[in-house]
Amino acid sequence: MSDARQEILRRVASTATSGPVSREYRRTGTLGRQALVERFCLRVGEYRADVRRIGESNVAAAVEDAAGARRLVAPPGIPASWRPAARELVEDRGLTPRELDDVDGALTGCTVAIAETGTIVLTAAQHEGRRALTLVPDLHVCVVRESQIVELLPEALALLEAESLAARPLTFISGPSATSDIELSRVEGVHGPRELVVLLVEERA
Repeated sequence: MSDARQEILRRVASTATSGPVSREYRRTGTLGRQALVERFCLRVGEYRADVRRIGESNVAAAVEDAAGARRLVAPPGIPASWRPAARELVEDRGLTPRELDDVDGALTGCTVAIAETGTIVLTAAQHEGRRALTLVPDLHVCVVRESQIVELLPEALALLEAESLAARPLTFISGPSATSDIELSRVEGVHGPRELVVLLVEERA
């Protein structure tokens, strides 16, 4: 056993390099704004998320339509213009996991979205709330602005670094929670919401 261990360590050591790590991957996207938005919509849709493109003045109505008769929990810092008048929003003031489980969904914003992977990144900002909001309830309604979309992951990471957000709790969301661990059968809602509604706010140049 000792000889086998030494052999494994020898092989690992032989592959190590002391020089700089080669980074040949793309760090900057090339898509125009319209193509960027369309790529994001396509990728998010491939993950079985419900993507709805809306105007700035229609956010509250779109939230109400996405929630239906369901109760949503929301972080205290969401804009007033997102709050639907005809639906109850439960404000998160440190709700317990059981209390979060009693609501039907969560409403949040995001920090950045990645077109190439259809990923939404949350950084626990005031309009996003703590991570538990997007892990416990069965529905996540997320407001994404077109200007928040970048093409590639390195661009998103660079933005987080530039804004000093990389050290905060980061949540990367690519569609509803799903797993195929058991006999390759897709099961949704195991590790988070089984339903993701993305409200993509169109912004005029």
